[in-house]
Amino acid sequence: MKMGPPEDFTCFINAVIDEASFDKLKGFIDRARTDRDAEVLFGGTCDKSTGYFIEPTVILAKKPDYITMQEELFGPVITVYIYEDDKLNEMLDVLDQTSIYALTGAVFSQDRYAIEKITKRLSNAAGNFYINDKPTGAVVGQQPFGGARGSGTNDKAGSVFNFLRWTSIRTIKENFVPPVHFMYPSFLPDSDT
Repeated sequence: MKMGPPEDFTCFINAVIDEASFDKLKGFIDRARTDRDAEVLFGGTCDKSTGYFIEPTVILAKKPDYITMQEELFGPVITVYIYEDDKLNEMLDVLDQTSIYALTGAVFSQDRYAIEKITKRLSNAAGNFYINDKPTGAVVGQQPFGGARGSGTNDKAGSVFNFLRWTSIRTIKENFVPPVHFMYPSFLPDSDT
């Protein structure tokens, strides 16, 4: 994957947004290099001599609640945890309970039963959930986007639902035939006059 400035449209990876983000990501990568609960499988080179560039990095977590499985990293860093097939239900609990964040999630499967089960079970774990697609790149105006829990208020930027978030609904009623009695007509005895 070619890394470089965003003005060069042939670059797939650009710099992270600022030095604070660079330092945060580099800190997680450095920690994974020395931590017994993780291993850097690929990438991990960080260079801020010209821009804040972080090479795409894959971290293998050796426990399901490893720190990079809990944090929103916002950079080219992914953490993988391998579990036994018969532990799926346990892993769904871990995914739903480990992080305060709930921005995006994805499931890759050809098993419709598994897709349905995972989608329902993780309904509160991701504001945007993808099935057999990458969990990045929502385009405002084409796909509403927004996370829940610590990731936001699930506003869904790019949709009418976001518009309602910025409004204060108010109801006004004006009566041009003022009431002359406190009783509703249905409470009054029937009369012929």
